[in-house]
Amino acid sequence: MNGAVIALRAEASSGCSDAPVLRERGQREVFCGLTGIVWLHRKIQDAFFLVVGSRTCAHLIQSAAGVMIFAEPRFATAIIDERDLAGLADAQDELDRVVTRLLERRSDIRMLFLVGSCPSEVIKLDLSRAAARLSQRFAPQVRVLNYSGSGIETTFTQGEDACLAALVPGLPATAAGAEASLVVVGALADIVEDQFSRLFAQIGLPRVAFLPARRSSDMPAVGPGTRFILAQPFLADTARALEARGARRIAAPFPLGVEGTTGWFEAAAAAFGITAAKVAEVTAAPRQRAQAALARQRIALQGKSVFFFPDSQLEIPLARFLARELGMQLCEVGTPYLHREHMADELALLPAGTPLSEGQHLEKQLDRCRAARPDIVVCGLGLANPLEAEGLTTKWAIELVFSPIHGFEQAGDLAELFARPLRRRQLLAA
Repeated sequence: MNGAVIALRAEASSGCSDAPVLRERGQREVFCGLTGIVWLHRKIQDAFFLVVGSRTCAHLIQSAAGVMIFAEPRFATAIIDERDLAGLADAQDELDRVVTRLLERRSDIRMLFLVGSCPSEVIKLDLSRAAARLSQRFAPQVRVLNYSGSGIETTFTQGEDACLAALVPGLPATAAGAEASLVVVGALADIVEDQFSRLFAQIGLPRVAFLPARRSSDMPAVGPGTRFILAQPFLADTARALEARGARRIAAPFPLGVEGTTGWFEAAAAAFGITAAKVAEVTAAPRQRAQAALARQRIALQGKSVFFFPDSQLEIPLARFLARELGMQLCEVGTPYLHREHMADELALLPAGTPLSEGQHLEKQLDRCRAARPDIVVCGLGLANPLEAEGLTTKWAIELVFSPIHGFEQAGDLAELFARPLRRRQLLAA
């Protein structure tokens, strides 16, 4: 795999590059991969996500997405009931009926994802076979794919990884002899994607595509001339799938904060022979705006301590941003899975001696958090209220995935997401 990475910088070992990592296995407190549907169905505008699961699955997604008032949602649940679990019904036949009714009713659907869940995996329902059968039946109007959103062994952001990895084998191939092109990988808010597109064009990279695209017909072509850069840190399976098709990953930090976003653009530009000086020239104005916005938030955050429970895989880039740009102290940075290759640039920038943990043993991590008494705890929804009741200030990890936080223009908003709970605590204590 290492040979598939474009080496852009040769940095001496620093920060936490070689730091020991506490690996824990035990009770977990995370959402499942079905949660990713909440932002993916908004991103791919002609796709539909059909969860094959229980009423609990349906409740989770509906609760996470909120009430859709102005538009019909593009997700639903095919309920697995007692007859399915008992083997008294043919689940494949029933799934065919559900999909047929759905596509007859929704002529706007061009891509349908069959999303596996814990119940569908328990009864060994073969959704890949169903997807192949239904895709053949409804082609060329609708392409049917499948992936697993089960939370049995994964955290919630891995739902996006599984979805995008399922897309990759069907992406069009680049033409023979085509010029090298760049693909930005990871779902971004439309406003962020538009900002990045403008900056890439000004830097001198007009041929930039995004995965996922906003419409199924606009998905990027990939091949040996493709260079891709990750915008999200939780896309290991997607990266492997792209590399299997000949694409090469550009090593970079993630575009969070001024430092991360600058390094990210510099890495992309360097892969195409464009200098850091050109990047600095193009990004001077947004960098200045971002630094001014961060200065306002630093007043509330500098010197404050933060503890990260493992939840989203955003923890390490966020910790780097909070420590280096806002002066916060890192009590512990936990992450569900540490991909050292993808995190190499981030680990090198973390303050030396930062406690790192991978995986989760909930009780042990709670003990360490209570002992540290951090100023703010980044955790899942299930932990937030109990910790608040104990007098700790919390930030929901899932909000950091739902919110536009990438890039220069969003750096101040990202910092404010951490400053706001501290201000709330101060007001309540007054």
